[in-house]
Amino acid sequence: MSAAIRIAGALVLGLALSQTAFAGGDVQAGKAKAAQVCAACHSADGTKPTTSEYPVLAGQYYEYLVRALSDYKSGKRKNPIMQGFASTLSQQDIENVATWFSSQPSSRLYTPTESEIR
Repeated sequence: MSAAIRIAGALVLGLALSQTAFAGGDVQAGKAKAAQVCAACHSADGTKPTTSEYPVLAGQYYEYLVRALSDYKSGKRKNPIMQGFASTLSQQDIENVATWFSSQPSSRLYTPTESEIR
């Protein structure tokens, strides 16, 4: 197989996988909702939290963000501030916000443990 065909195949596969990662929500709707709900603490694009106690959300895994926000909303994950904000989000809002933040570039990623993803 020629190098050009392998490179083309890798690019197609990479594009397909990246589209799958963002399939759950609408980037623009997520951007708008994040500006209303998340920006005061995490910044509009999730790259510059107001304190070091708040995580960088930009570039975080879509699935992790959906799980974390869903767990805050249900009370499974405890944080009074985040529970208050998450309780106002619909499932679609959660997916949209997760799509927005996961689509943003970041140099500082938190890698969740396997138990945090499940």
